[in-house]
Amino acid sequence: MTDITRIDQSARRSRAVGYGGMVFLAGQVADDKTALIAEQTRQALAKVDDMLARAGTDKSRLLSAQIWLSTMDDFDGMNSVWDAWVVPGQTPTRCCGRVELADPAWRVEIVVTAAV
Repeated sequence: MTDITRIDQSARRSRAVGYGGMVFLAGQVADDKTALIAEQTRQALAKVDDMLARAGTDKSRLLSAQIWLSTMDDFDGMNSVWDAWVVPGQTPTRCCGRVELADPAWRVEIVVTAAV
């Protein structure tokens, strides 16, 4: 039996869960809700980097990404940061769509799965 590792767990959720050589991250958002899309994306990706490191892996081992935007008008601005952040030749599968986020001030939320 493989153990399940929960990182930064609360009564409602874990920010990351490791199981079977994989780590599943909860949605990561910016701390500065007043920032424009590029900065919110940078902040969310910094949290992804931090959670992956805490799980013993990094962005070069990404398997899948889901990116949720509050408006598709932010697609190009988010992509400019994303494209500079991902490891060339190690890009994950990815989907991106418009959703109503939990806080209207958030412009982007990023969910990833990675191999450990």
